[in-house]
Amino acid sequence: MQSKVENIQVKVRAVLKKREYGTKYTQNNFITAVRAMNEFCLKPSDLSQLRKIRRRSPHDDTEAFTVFLRSDVEAKALEVWGSPEALARERKLRKQVEEEYKESMLFVAAPSVDPRAFVQIEKWMRTTFLQGPGKVVSVAICINGLNFIFKILAWVYTGSASMFSEAIHSLADTCNQGLLALGISQSVRNPDAVHPYGFSNMRYIASLISGVGIFMMGAGLSWYHGIMGLLNPQPIESLLWVSDLGLAFFSILATLLVAISEIKKSAQLQGLSFYEYVMQSRDPSTNVVLLEDAAAVLGVILAASCMGLTSITGNPLYDSLGSLGVGALLGTVSAFLIYTNTEALLGRSIQAEHVQKLTEFLENDPAVRAIHDVKATDMGLSKVRFKAEVDFDGRVVTRSYLEKQDIDQILHEIQQVKTPEDLENFMLKHGENIIDTLGAEVDRLEKELKHRNPEVRHVDLEIL
Repeated sequence: MQSKVENIQVKVRAVLKKREYGTKYTQNNFITAVRAMNEFCLKPSDLSQLRKIRRRSPHDDTEAFTVFLRSDVEAKALEVWGSPEALARERKLRKQVEEEYKESMLFVAAPSVDPRAFVQIEKWMRTTFLQGPGKVVSVAICINGLNFIFKILAWVYTGSASMFSEAIHSLADTCNQGLLALGISQSVRNPDAVHPYGFSNMRYIASLISGVGIFMMGAGLSWYHGIMGLLNPQPIESLLWVSDLGLAFFSILATLLVAISEIKKSAQLQGLSFYEYVMQSRDPSTNVVLLEDAAAVLGVILAASCMGLTSITGNPLYDSLGSLGVGALLGTVSAFLIYTNTEALLGRSIQAEHVQKLTEFLENDPAVRAIHDVKATDMGLSKVRFKAEVDFDGRVVTRSYLEKQDIDQILHEIQQVKTPEDLENFMLKHGENIIDTLGAEVDRLEKELKHRNPEVRHVDLEIL
């Protein structure tokens, strides 16, 4: 038996050794000039001597900015301060000086006022309270304040429970609309480090507190006075002052018409019906004025009717029932305001049609394969925050990178690849550049999304 010896060729796959990344590797991370000066107590002149790297900017107003290697910044800080302990002492000292400065500013006398500040204040008042929801709230405050004065005088002379409820109603409206004015003034403040998304929700917060105030101050006192009238009926002394209800009716009706006109205008701009705009609480401040004044008009009619019945029949029961009716009306309005503003503060989604429009825009882009986990949240004041996970087409992104490169140079580099180490260096070089290209694609989509949809203020696209 003859044995046959076969040549067996074994092909060994070349693999790169897995690299362990420790804290030393992260020292090559990039750090901005602001962080270098704040965290490492360096001066601009110190940074001018370090290696500078231009990177793609995360901000919309700039395309690129300068960063530094963290290892270079740390080495420079040790050179300037001598030791880590000395750097830590300097950080602590600067923090103490900063805290002392903040405390001292609380007791510093007010500086001289720049005349230009009055111009800015006048412009802010005009744009905030003389147009849009601010105008509606300002008119409502003036009219409801006058109505409260006349109604309280009428109650003093007539002793009517219904008139007292109407006076309390006007007082509650005036106080609540003052709260709305505060909410409007706060909502236009610019974002800061503590509130990066701004203060637009202040209108919803003010409207929510207003709804609670209407329930406690308006409905509660009206019910109390109505129940006391049922338990201890008192005749109406004089109907001379009932004419005040007529004056209140027409003045509140004027405010109601101003609110309706503003809501119609805003609803038309957003492509919504009047009913949809109100139910979705798109403008909480105007909504409160609309509902308060609608309740006030109905309340005046109810109070006048009940006082008239009491005068004709001599039975004070009707007057007390009128007070209870006004309380029920205010309770209904407050419940609606509390519900709609709570929904808005919880972060509700925008209309499904609008979400579909934004999603289709992204899906129609060649660099995008699919969109997942879409969230479009109404932030108030017609501001939308959009978030989605995006599955990018790596081939399109790679082609986008290659279109900007010298192909002959890349072919030459490929021909020089002979060993796994050469391949690693080639892939590391171009791999990092392709990742930068992917980041640029994300920035491009975010900018185009904001440009086509001005209501979208914040876009967060996550790479899937």
